[in-house]
This record gives sequence, C-alpha cells and structure tokens, in this order.
Amino acid sequence: MESSRKQRILIVDDDSAVQVSLALLLKQSGFDTVCCDDPRQALEQLARQPADLVLQDMNFSLRTSGEEGLQLLAEIKRLQPALPVLLMTAWGSIALAVKGVQAGAANFFTKPWDNAQLMELIRTTLDTAAPAPAGCPTRAALDAQFDFSGIVGEHPRLLKVLATVGQVAATRAPVLILGESGCGKELIADALHRNSPRAAQAIVKINMGAITPSLFESEMFGHVRGAFTDARTDRKGHVASAHEGTLFLDEIGELNRSDQVKLLRVLQDQTYQAVGASRTERADIRVVSATNRELAELVAAGEFREDLFYRLNLITIRLPPLRERRSDIPLLARHIIGQVSASYGLGPATIAPAALEWLSAQPWPGNIRQLKQTLERTLLLVGKSELKQADFIATEQHEHGGALGGQRLGVDGMTLEQVERHMIAKALEQHQGNISRVAKALGLSRTALYRRLERHGLGGGEAPEAGHEARA
Repeated sequence: MESSRKQRILIVDDDSAVQVSLALLLKQSGFDTVCCDDPRQALEQLARQPADLVLQDMNFSLRTSGEEGLQLLAEIKRLQPALPVLLMTAWGSIALAVKGVQAGAANFFTKPWDNAQLMELIRTTLDTAAPAPAGCPTRAALDAQFDFSGIVGEHPRLLKVLATVGQVAATRAPVLILGESGCGKELIADALHRNSPRAAQAIVKINMGAITPSLFESEMFGHVRGAFTDARTDRKGHVASAHEGTLFLDEIGELNRSDQVKLLRVLQDQTYQAVGASRTERADIRVVSATNRELAELVAAGEFREDLFYRLNLITIRLPPLRERRSDIPLLARHIIGQVSASYGLGPATIAPAALEWLSAQPWPGNIRQLKQTLERTLLLVGKSELKQADFIATEQHEHGGALGGQRLGVDGMTLEQVERHMIAKALEQHQGNISRVAKALGLSRTALYRRLERHGLGGGEAPEAGHEARA
C-alpha cells in the first residue's frame, strides 16, 4: 500500500562524509535516503523518483557565495512548490540561510548538527508539509475549518500564513513568529492558541523587553514568601499561570543572554523552580515567541544563544508587512473604522473610494498599528461620517504643525533599520525626548526603546536610574 511506504529524503551535498553521516542517521530513524553530489543530479533524481523532503547544501564548488544553492532551491520550488527543503549551512553563512528561508525553504540547520535536534526538525517539517494543494486555499475554506476571527485579509501571502497556523496549531511544537512591528504577530499567536487543544486554558502573554534582569526569575517562575525583602506572600509566575496552556514570549529578541539561560532550562525539561523554593515544579506549556528582529543573525553575532534559538524555532512563521499585502488595506481600513466608531460611541463611518486608494498607496512602515492610528486620529479630528482623501492629508498637516507630513511618504528606498531609526528620531523630536511618551507612541516598552536608542546611536541608549525620567 502507498500509505506504508517509507518517506524518502533526498540529500544534496558534495561532501561524501556529510552524505554518509546523514544517510546513516536517517536510516536508523526509519527513512529511505538518496544522495546526490550537485544540483544537476538532484534535479534528475527528483524527476525520476518522488521525495518527501530535501536536505540541501548551499555551496557545491569552491565558490562560497551560495548562489548555486539558491538557484537549486528556486528550481525545486518552481517544479515542486509543496516539496519542503531544509538548507544546510555553516555559522558563517547564517545570513545566506535566512535569505534561503525567505525564498521558500522550510527552515535550515547548521553544520555540525545535533542529531536529536535535527531529527525533531525533520519530523516536524514532514508532519506540517502541505499535501500539495491545488492552489492557495481561499479565506472562506480556512474560516470553515479554523477560527481566525480578528485577522482581516485575503491576500495570498496572508492565506499561506493562516494555512500554516491551521496545520501546526494542534501540535505542541514551539513556533517563532517573525515580522515587522505592528504587522499582527500577537493576533497570530492568539490564533495558534485558539485553534489548539489548549484553547480552554490560558494564553499568558509576556513582553520580554519589559522585564528587567533583576526581576526575570520572580516574574517568570514566581517566588515564595520571604524569598527576598519585599516577598510578603507567595506569588505565581507566568510559567505556572500558563500550565496546560500557551506561553507567548513577545519581543524575544530583546532578552539578555543571562536570562536566555534561565528560559532555556524551562524549555528543555518543562520544569522550573520558584525563587526561594526548594521544590522543582513541572509545567506543561506550549511556547510561541515573536520578534521583529532576525534571531538567526543575532545568533551569528553572539547576541542570542544557539541552543535557545533551536528550541524556539521548530516552526517559523514569517508574517508579511502591510506594504506586501496592499490589496488587504481597504478591508483592514473598513474593519478598523467600524471598530473605532463603535469604541467611541460614534455613528457608522465610511471611507470614500478615492481615500481607500490613497491609503492603499502609502508605504506604512508602522504596518497595521500605524494604519489604525491614522484612521482613529482622522475620524476623531474630522468628525465626519465619510472620510475623504483630503481629510487624511489635513489630519497629517495638523499632526505636523501645518506642514504636509513627509515622514510617512519619504521612506521609500530606505532599509527597515533606517525606517526604524527615522521613526524613533521623529518621535524623540515630537515628544521633546520624553522617553515614556516616545515608548508609548511607538508601542514599545521603555527597556526595548533604550536598546533601540543604543543600537541606532540616538541619545546614548543608557537607561536612567529607576524613578527618573530621561530627557534628551
């Protein structure tokens, strides 16, 4: 029977030692393997015999640019779009592997690899691989099967994300959600929890950038009475609160290295110890994390632990920024304006077609969060039941002291890092360096803002002593 055939994995690497090591490991785990030395052989093999997964190196000659690997990946995805590919790379080529994942690879692993981690990655990739659907699923089809309430949009890139969420929600595999600030990562975390067997229990959300190192253990693991000076009663930590539910670690890229070690222990054996306690407790948790930073590149730079990275990213979901799903902007705008009108007790409001076109053409570096802020501000300042393009422009002029705001329209051609620096600098100027107000305006914690100030060389980035406000 077809259902009883062993899953076949194609190994593509010009190093015979790598081929032998991987083939032996996979054979011991019950897989069939086929080995190839170069891209040409790999494509010929795929044409002759189907494979369930490809393990592919990035370089096949003295050149180490990775171009051959990216070309092979592109050809495999062109011929067999649903065939999952795992890339092999060295630590010096992390950025190249990230580029490969962005081009369609399911994930990557590094040489030398950890056998247990690699097999877990391979099994999860095979379990969640799409069964070659005939085209992208429709939003109606996804909504009939899963609960994606609160997530607005029908763009193919969003539908692909939602299909992945539906596939992995029922598992306990850790999920890493990557995406720019304001693009809806928390909504995806909510959807993962809501569609999982843990939905009846809590999803506990923690902003990792807002927890100071001195309070990390107490906040995460709790403490017992008398553990330290102010510990007057026992306190349950976030991990205990998420028992049998989901632990959502937002801004995971902001976690410092010393606290990364403490978090890793929990993820490795699902146990923790409250501060001051003598007994170890167990925690049945499903971990979902999110960041607007590229964790793999932080690992390569020595800022994020490799072992923790592999614990978090068994499944990686990349959420597209708003500018890459512009067809969804009218749907989002109508949805948001309805919510805002209701929340303020206003009558029904609409947006003129020309205004929707204008909104759809903007770059939105702040993504959905910025779109919502613009709509809310315009509705409140204009006070009309139908918003027109002139109303948005007039509101922008009002916001920037009467001058037509070029801040939002002048970021074309800038990198994401440059846009982030630009937005922070403008917010500092607008709020006269008041760190609390800048952090609130940008939707960041003070701690996360200080780290960005330091990274971008704005205002030194040194956090003030507790109880004192920083001013530029």
